[in-house]
Formats: sequence, C-alpha cells, structure tokens
Amino acid sequence: MKVVQVLPALELGGVERGTLEVAKGLVDAGHESVVVSAGGRLVAQLEHDGSRHVQWDIGRKSLLMLFQVRRFRAWLEQEQPDIVHVRSRMPAWVVWLAWRKMDPATRPRFVTTLHGMHSVNRYSAIMGKGERVIAVSETARDYLLTNFPEVDPAKVTVVHRGIDPAEFPRDYQLSAQWFEQLLTDYPGIKDKKLICFPGRITRWKGHLDLVKVVAALAQQRQDFHVLVVGSDPKGKFLKEVQTAISEVGAAEYFSFLGTRSDMKQLYAVSDVMLTLTSTTAEAFGRTVVECLSVGTPVVGYAYGAVHETLSAIYPAGKVEAGEVQTVADKVSALFDAESEEVQQNPFVLSQMIASTLALYTQLLAEK
Repeated sequence: MKVVQVLPALELGGVERGTLEVAKGLVDAGHESVVVSAGGRLVAQLEHDGSRHVQWDIGRKSLLMLFQVRRFRAWLEQEQPDIVHVRSRMPAWVVWLAWRKMDPATRPRFVTTLHGMHSVNRYSAIMGKGERVIAVSETARDYLLTNFPEVDPAKVTVVHRGIDPAEFPRDYQLSAQWFEQLLTDYPGIKDKKLICFPGRITRWKGHLDLVKVVAALAQQRQDFHVLVVGSDPKGKFLKEVQTAISEVGAAEYFSFLGTRSDMKQLYAVSDVMLTLTSTTAEAFGRTVVECLSVGTPVVGYAYGAVHETLSAIYPAGKVEAGEVQTVADKVSALFDAESEEVQQNPFVLSQMIASTLALYTQLLAEK
C-alpha cells in the first residue's frame, strides 16, 4: 500500500505530529509513505523514520494555490498512490480538485481528517468531502455533522489522537541536572507549587482566564508559580496577557518559557496542569492526555474534546467553563492533598495508527 499525506508544512503542531506518527506506522507495517508539504523542521525526522518527503507549497491560504491543481493531478497520475490523505483546508482543495478529474477506476482513494473546529463556510466544507472522513474526537465529529449537514454520517469515523505511554511514562523521574537548570533559568519557582499552562499564546487558549485564576488563588495562598509554555505566533496577544497580569499585580507568579521540547519533564515537575479553552473548542487536546499519562492531575474547563479526555481519564478535573473560582479552589486543594487516581489512558498511539491503517485497508477493499 502506498499512501500520500498532504499538509501545509512540517513545523511543530498536532497536525504535523499526527502526520509523522501515521507515516512511521505505515513504514513499520511495510507500506510506502510519502508526505507532501512546504518543508519545515520535522522533515529530517520524517525521512529518518523511512518516509519520502516531497517539498511542494500548496498550503498557503491564497487563490494562487489553485494554479497547482493541474500539476498536482499529473504528479498523482505518475506516483499512483493507493491513498491520498489530506489534513488541512487549502491542500485539501488543491488535492480534491485534482483528484475529482482523474479516472475513477485508477485514481487513489481520498481521505480527509478534521483536526480542528474550522469556521463554518464553503472553504471549510472541503474537509467533509473525503470518501472517508476521520474526526479526531467525538466532539470533532459532532461539530462536522452539525455544521455541515451535507456530510454523510456513514463515512465519518472517529479515530482519537493518541500518545505513546512509553514517551510519557507514569511517575517519570526527573534528572537532577535538568531540574537544576530549570531553577537557574527561572529562580522564582524555587520551593513553589507549580502550575503548568501549555499552549500557543492566543486568545482562545484561555490565558486571560488563567490570569483571573491566579488572582483568585493568590487570595488564598502565595506558595505557587505558573509556567506558561508556548509562544505568541502573531506577536500580538502576549502584550495583552502581560498587561492583564500587571493590572492584578500578579507578575511574581508567572514565568513565560516560550516553546519547549521538554514537555515530559515540565509535566512531571508540575503539581497540576490547567486547560482553560472556552471559546473555540479543542478538537482533541493532546497536552491533557500527555500530562495525565505522566500522572500529573489536570484541571480544566469541560468544553470541547477536553470534556472527553478528562471524563475518560480524570473526571475530578472537570470544571464548568468560566468558573474561575472553582478552578482556583480545585488547584489549591490539589496542592494540599493527594489527587484522585488518574485512570488508565485509552488514547494511545498504537490504537490510533492501527485504526487509521485499518480504514485505509477497508477503503481499498471497497474499490
């Protein structure tokens, strides 16, 4: 089986990680894996794991991308893949327009994956046009079928994202050297209870609610510190967050770590993780599962797919969206007492890969 996956680029992100994971799963199972993207920092890992990368920029949000349709059709006819799998809207449009004019008897099967809660319009409707559509959670499936009623529910399959438990082992032991370096870089964390808040610094991730939680928690105690992990992709929202922090006089409780590659260690060193998305719902919320796999409790708004993951692994962490004081109270209680048992994680990488490959095989069998 030969599978081509198409996405805008191979930088950091959930879509990119899912692409690499499926690509490696294909290679490990003896199949041929090709990924088309504009390139990025993850290309080296992709090729190291045995896939072939084709550098091709068809993911920019520009109508000029449509001039690539005929060329991409010719490339597909030359490559003759069994499956072409798209994970983002603009590449999906280019691929679909190329694919639909190919000979139905010989063209590849067309698969899409809905990774996010896209705006409801004709542009986003492309993600429902796959012969099979993968939704990364029940939340994503419901969103797709509710907002795009033309999509046939029978062709939508939920394949939850998954993590490798060996990569995020329960009760992971930190190295003294790593911890000493963290203390050197961020001396304000010494002897403090630690809150981890991962995610890009954007309005919808809940950073302004985080400031409110910290202000409420500081009314109860002062022995804590927040590690904000992630960067501001547009360089605009961080200043607003920092202004909000200054207005409540809470600067001493925050350290901004930027983008990090040592998330396992940061989960393990933390006493609790927060997730406070309440506007644009998370389609899956990988950080919740990763952190709980390590054994660190997560408190978060029961909104979107975070409701799914917390319900399955750590129901005690669920809070109604917007209930800032309740979040602060739960965090304070977790600082002082043993947390309720984190349940077994059902969202594992091996199951995600097996389900995806099974979908490919089933689709080919129907051809």
